[in-house]
Amino acid sequence: MKKSPRKVRPAPKQSRKSAGAGLPGYRERVYAIVHRIPRGRVMTYGEIAYILGQGYTPRTVGFVMHGAGDNVPWHRVINSQGSCSTGNVVLPSNKQQLMLETEGVEFDAKGKCNLEEYLWHPDQKKIKRKEIARARTALFHRKPN
Repeated sequence: MKKSPRKVRPAPKQSRKSAGAGLPGYRERVYAIVHRIPRGRVMTYGEIAYILGQGYTPRTVGFVMHGAGDNVPWHRVINSQGSCSTGNVVLPSNKQQLMLETEGVEFDAKGKCNLEEYLWHPDQKKIKRKEIARARTALFHRKPN
């Protein structure tokens, strides 16, 4: 006896209001941290994902950075080994490293920087307070349905 195929209903669409209107979007949360990285310092994809929490991975942060415009200092985000990961993505292939070197970040012969020296750690309490404040503002300034 052959079973009939199971019908799958699409998930209901969430309205913009129920999806967190007023809160920064997925990309904007990444960009907000990247904009805070000072010249001559770097962060890793994984560190940004860890700070942002659930729903973020080093790979997804990389995808977001790949789509960053010229107004985002995308070159300050590198991999966990201290190397640039844009060799197959941007031309010239060493563009990210050259941009960081102009800011004073030094790389060894293998193309790695010393993360102990150049890794930037933001004040996580300050970030958390800002996120809570944005959420509170969005909650109390919602328009009635």
